[in-house]
Amino acid sequence: MSRTQLPAFCGCLLAIFLSASSPAAGAAEAPSKNDSPAAAAGATAEPTPAIAHDAENAVVKVFATMRYPDLFRPWTKQPPSEVTASGVVIEGKRILTNAHVVLYTSQVQIQANQAGDKISATVTAVAPDIDLAVLKLDDESFFNTRPPLPRASTLPQIKDAVLAYGFPTGGTSLSITKGIVSRIEFVPYSHSVSGLRIQIDAAINPGNSGGPAVAGDKMIGLAFSHLGNAQNIGYIIPNEEIELFLKDIADGRYDGKPAMYDELQTLENPALRAFLKLDSSVQGVVVHQPLATSASYPLKEWDVITRIAATPIDDQGMIKLGSNLRVNFRYLIQQVASDSKVPLTIVRAGKPQQIQLAVAARRPLLISDLRGDYPSYFIYGPLVFSRATQQFLQFLNNNAELASALSMIRSPLVTRRGDPPDADREELVVISSPLFPHKISKGYSNPSGSVVYSINRTRVRSLSHLVAVLRDLQDEFVTFELDNRGGEALVFSRSEAVAATEEILTDNGVRAQGSPDMLKIWQAKSAK
Repeated sequence: MSRTQLPAFCGCLLAIFLSASSPAAGAAEAPSKNDSPAAAAGATAEPTPAIAHDAENAVVKVFATMRYPDLFRPWTKQPPSEVTASGVVIEGKRILTNAHVVLYTSQVQIQANQAGDKISATVTAVAPDIDLAVLKLDDESFFNTRPPLPRASTLPQIKDAVLAYGFPTGGTSLSITKGIVSRIEFVPYSHSVSGLRIQIDAAINPGNSGGPAVAGDKMIGLAFSHLGNAQNIGYIIPNEEIELFLKDIADGRYDGKPAMYDELQTLENPALRAFLKLDSSVQGVVVHQPLATSASYPLKEWDVITRIAATPIDDQGMIKLGSNLRVNFRYLIQQVASDSKVPLTIVRAGKPQQIQLAVAARRPLLISDLRGDYPSYFIYGPLVFSRATQQFLQFLNNNAELASALSMIRSPLVTRRGDPPDADREELVVISSPLFPHKISKGYSNPSGSVVYSINRTRVRSLSHLVAVLRDLQDEFVTFELDNRGGEALVFSRSEAVAATEEILTDNGVRAQGSPDMLKIWQAKSAK
């Protein structure tokens, strides 16, 4: 597979750790089975849209003040940064925008097109993995003259004309750019979540994020990114993903999209087909590594998945939506999942059978995602410990020399990326910062970015476990073994490390020895 450029978020200049996804009366209809993208694929293309007054009236400018985490100094936050982006009025007296526009905000305001006043807003729902968020306004009279923009209930056609509305950099007034729908695919939005994505060639630039894309007289999706180092390749979150998100948060909580996490491979190779003793009539994808290997897990190695519900899967793992659109079969999981299960037809040892596969919105990983939270941490003597996260790893990988060094020392940040928790480890714990300057640190190299393997020969399972081990330790010395090839062990006098901690916190202006969750463990009585 060739290396491709990753899309850049277009709402604002983010800190580099951020990755780069039923309507009320009067709003767009919720998609029904008859209004599926497959039905849309055969529809007649819309004529070139005129500039819609409703869209101009429904688009707002978003002003946000961010305080991003400082991943190498997790006891503090980065300095405030001011960003601007876009949003659109939807049903329920709400504003829809992108998650990356409002993550880690300390203040959010919106301003209508051609208006002078700014209105304070509150983030009521956010989905970082699919990049959507909802705002409520302090003054809801704003919506009296600004009805929601209608949403189309079907996907647009390739080559349909589209207008992108928003407030990109380069000016202060509403910008409208024109283009066509270039491509529709089911692709990863984040390291664990995939969804439909529309590509358009209308210009999308920083500040456009959260603005609507309109075809005909209806919104077809929300702008969220553009392809870096390329011209006029912008990306839209289609209405189908928006509807799923709004349905999910109807109970006041975002749960996420169901997905399957088994490793699959295509059935294109003739030798593979012969090995599996399959005739040409069998098409589908091969299970290379099932998510679980227990006897009760319904998928086994070398199973061939031939159908999802009633829809056939081809040898590349694709399904047809209408006459001219193919997407990955995993797209249908979000459509057919019921009670967290999807029906699959498989061929095992030459015989077809029906199974129900459990799907989940989250896949537990050793290297987790912050998902809009601030990192937990704990300070012990000159050391700062934190969980390994996708954001922390991306920080390290942005430095090519450091990324190469991690690979050479066989750091678990490289070798175990994508692995699930196991009996020995619930998560990876890293030393997130250089050693605080103190006499007990003398002679040790900078261990920041190293994964902790053990404390006094006790394997470290998680950050919580590390804190509990240090709390209960009675030995004269405390020894930290790091999980990498080469390097050194860190040995301290336990009493000196404990005594130095308060001095180090004071000298470096650190308010607390740990995050509230870790301090709760540190201050608890031993379970022994």
